[in-house]
Amino acid sequence: QVQLVESGGGSEQSGGSLRLSCAASGFNVSTFSMAWFRQAPGAEREGVAAINRDGLTQYADSVQGRFTISLDNDVNTVSLQMNSLKQEDTAMYYCAASRGMWTKFLLRERSYTYWGQGTRVTVSS
Repeated sequence: QVQLVESGGGSEQSGGSLRLSCAASGFNVSTFSMAWFRQAPGAEREGVAAINRDGLTQYADSVQGRFTISLDNDVNTVSLQMNSLKQEDTAMYYCAASRGMWTKFLLRERSYTYWGQGTRVTVSS
């Protein structure tokens, strides 16, 4: 049974950093495409960062250079290091997993089958 549990959300000031983690069970994260999505109040869910099993990464333009996605195979987690946070990063962040070997559609919501419950990130000025 595939399960994804996010942690690490919270409140931070603009310019600060947070690290989100997604603990996976029921599969090995190194064999799936993994991604982080976010949904701000009143907005649609958007892809933030993703990595496939070849290590190919993709980032939304809005977070390029500030966020980094990585896998920790020892503890079967995928993390999102978020630096230089901005108020517009405020959202619920979701971890997602897919058996598909995505390259072109790594940040597409419908590429992913499995979703966590989310962790909230609030960035204040």
